[in-house]
Parts: sequence; C-alpha cells; structure tokens
Amino acid sequence: MGILVCRMTKGAPVYEQKKLRSSGKHWKCVLRMARCEPYFQARHFLRKEIGILNELQWNERFNIGIDKIDAAHQRLFSIVDKLIKLNEEEEKQQHACKEGIKYFKSYTLKHFAEEEAFMREIHYGRYPIHKSLHDNMRDNTIPALEYELEKQHYSVESVQHFLGICVGWLTGHIMIEDCAIMGKASNKWIHQTDENELESLEKAILQALKDLFRVNSELISARYGGEDFSSGNSLCYRLTYKSLTGEPPLQVFLAYEEQMILRILSMILGKQLARADKTVLYAMRILSEQFMDCIGKHFTITSGYELNKNDFLTFDQLVRTFHKEYPPYSMLFNVGGKGYMALCIKK
Repeated sequence: MGILVCRMTKGAPVYEQKKLRSSGKHWKCVLRMARCEPYFQARHFLRKEIGILNELQWNERFNIGIDKIDAAHQRLFSIVDKLIKLNEEEEKQQHACKEGIKYFKSYTLKHFAEEEAFMREIHYGRYPIHKSLHDNMRDNTIPALEYELEKQHYSVESVQHFLGICVGWLTGHIMIEDCAIMGKASNKWIHQTDENELESLEKAILQALKDLFRVNSELISARYGGEDFSSGNSLCYRLTYKSLTGEPPLQVFLAYEEQMILRILSMILGKQLARADKTVLYAMRILSEQFMDCIGKHFTITSGYELNKNDFLTFDQLVRTFHKEYPPYSMLFNVGGKGYMALCIKK
C-alpha cells in the first residue's frame, strides 16, 4: 500500500508516493499511528451520508419571548424552508434560488439591525460579542456564499453549501445566543478574541493553503460554530500538542469536505481519485501536520508546544467539542473552489 507525503524543497511542496513497508524512521512513525488509531474508526463516518434537510419547520422552543424578534426568526425559517424546497426543483432552481437568496439576505440584515437595537435598549452585557457574530455573518459568510453561488451558476453543490451553513447558523444562533439575551440559555461564544489576532491567523492559514496546495482560498466564516458545511462526507482530525512549559495541552481540529480532499489530491497527483480510501485518510493525516507547520511559520499559536497525538474523528465528535463553548479560534474556508475546510483551536 502507498501513501502520499509532502516535503518542502526551497519553499515549494514536492509530493511523493511512498510504501509503508519502507524501513525508514518516518514510516515507522506512520505505522505506529496506524496501530494506535485503527482505520475502521474513520471509515465508520465515511459511510455516513450527510444531506440537506427536506424541510425546516419552526418550533415554539425557538421563541426567546420578544414578539417582534420571534416573528422575524419565524420568517427567516420560512424563507430558508422555501429555498430548501426550491433546491429540489432543478428546472426552477437557478432563478428562484437567486431571488430567494437575495430576499433572505435583505431580511437577515434588517433583522440584525432590529435585534441589535433591542440589545442596546436593554443594555445587554454580551452585546459586543453578539454583534460580532452578526458582523461576521453579514460581512464574511453571506458575501462568500453569494460569490460561490454566482461563480458556480447556482449549482446543486453551491446551493447545498449555502443552505447547510445558513440552516446550521440560524438554528444554533437562535437557540443559544439569541435565547441567552433573555436568560433562557448560556452563551457559547464566550471568547472575545482580538480582531488583529484573528486577522493574522486568517492570513497565516490562507498562506499555508497556498504554500502546501498551491490554491488561493477564501474565508467563509471567522466564527465557525460547527455548522454542517459538507455536501457529502467529511474527514476530521484532532491534533493534540503537549506544552513544553507545563501549560494545558493545545488541541487543533481540522475538518475537510471529502470532495475537497479528492479534488486537491487529484490535482497534485495528476490522476483522478474517486473515493477516500485508506491511503487518502492517512495522506491527509500527515498533510494536516505539515499544514500546521506551515501556519506556524506565520502565526505562533503552536510555539512552545510539540505534537503529541493525531486522531481521526467523526464530524459528530468534532461538533461535541463545541458542547459547552466555542473555541476562541474557529474558522471556515473555501479552499481554492475545491470545497470547504474548518480549523478550530482550543486549549
């Protein structure tokens, strides 16, 4: 069996296929990882089909107790539900989805302004963080999704990206952050990360993607909250770094859309890969470590740490890491138009 590896030569990535039976020290390390983390654990998730909901229905438990805001939330659910149904009718899809998405955007921005005015009126203490979530959705996520829709002429895949992220963001935001306004839930976005630091990390990730995969990528969200972004399957990894100075361990979570991985590796190898087999799984495991090394050249998040473990995760396991709070660094990217990738960092 072969596996894909990358080595940097004069700053440029060189990809090679190697045999696991090699006696070199590097491959002994790969074999140790293979024994520690059986392949079938990741395959269990790869067999799981992820699709867009057939319908989105309002539920009374989404009410926060303010009539005007509850009515706006219910209207947003109705708009997204209609978009889901339109997506099933291919002959009507492009024009209808285009108009529906425009309406969704305008109504969302109107609702954000009204909700923010209400929070200021009651002197809501978490207003700055809450507003930053709105700003990220308005300034990053919706424009990036719109760009992908236009570029791909409202393809099924681009519409699924839009709906998956909007459905996940809408339900999570309403049930947690909006309900917290009236004390009906606890906030999960509790870290007010410095904007300059976030921007530096974003630039480091974009540069690392360009260095390693030779693609120009785009930020979709600087506040990724575990939304199901994949139009198919996902591959997820958890890299655990041990502190050299006695600090708590650092965990990095990487989630890749399977189609993104297959397209990137097909481009690198010059041949079409049809499925994420064992070779692809372990190739991305090694590449994930090299990806973090590339980020470390531009952003010192792993300075003072050394890699201790690299585990496969299911997407459900990844989302469970958001159970109590969202990581201070949690971003979603469109990787060269090939598919989506999320990166989350927590201590």
